[in-house]
Amino acid sequence: MVSDDLITQSRIRHLRILGSLWILYGILRLVIAVWLVLFASTATMMFGALLNRVPDPFTMMNDFHILYALVVLLSASCGILGVIAGVALLSGARFGRSLALIAAFLSLSSIPLGTTLGIYSLIVLLAWGPRRTIPDAPGVQAHNLKREPITM
Repeated sequence: MVSDDLITQSRIRHLRILGSLWILYGILRLVIAVWLVLFASTATMMFGALLNRVPDPFTMMNDFHILYALVVLLSASCGILGVIAGVALLSGARFGRSLALIAAFLSLSSIPLGTTLGIYSLIVLLAWGPRRTIPDAPGVQAHNLKREPITM
């Protein structure tokens, strides 16, 4: 049918857009991870300057190092996963959808680009397409969302 072809073409177009955006976003997140690693000593000095009136500054500094390492790890994993998911979506691999969903969930906390791309990915990849579960037989009734019977 013509409408099925339009839906398929629209879905393929959205997957290509998603693949390209995930590659770009993944590269950006990898650059951010490298940037965070390069400026770790500066961040440590800036955080340490705030700890001059804290009763136990060494514990807080240890907590800062742990959280900073987690942020670097999250950024690097989102970047690697984003690039792999983008390449998989562009190549049409079966696991591309799963990787893109994982990358979308991980990137939701990265405001504004990660949130936007994550929401767009979730909408495109979790959209329910038309499925034919009822055989094409005369007299079979299916219900739409308004609970009105539709005769097929």
